Amino acid sequence: MAEKPTPDPGERSPSAKTSPLAWLDTLDWSTLIIVAVLLGGAPFVPEPHLIEKLRMLAQGTLSRPIDIFDLLMHGTPLVMLLLKFLREQQRRSSI
Repeated sequence: MAEKPTPDPGERSPSAKTSPLAWLDTLDWSTLIIVAVLLGGAPFVPEPHLIEKLRMLAQGTLSRPIDIFDLLMHGTPLVMLLLKFLREQQRRSSI
């Protein structure tokens, strides 16, 4: 009779649920902060694109595809930083 292979302790079982945001845990805090500051603030003079695009969104003038892309590109690292922070807080409160 054939023996069943023993599972690797570091391997997750197929039934183990993982969060769709688990990949955020692999990102280094310092790298994410640097990218968020640089992309969120670029260009620094005369006004950061993120501020300009958020103002356009509030005024209802954010309609051109390039402006929407700019908002997504400059805002994504900040959203990722926020999500990573919230996951960390949730993990600490569940311990």
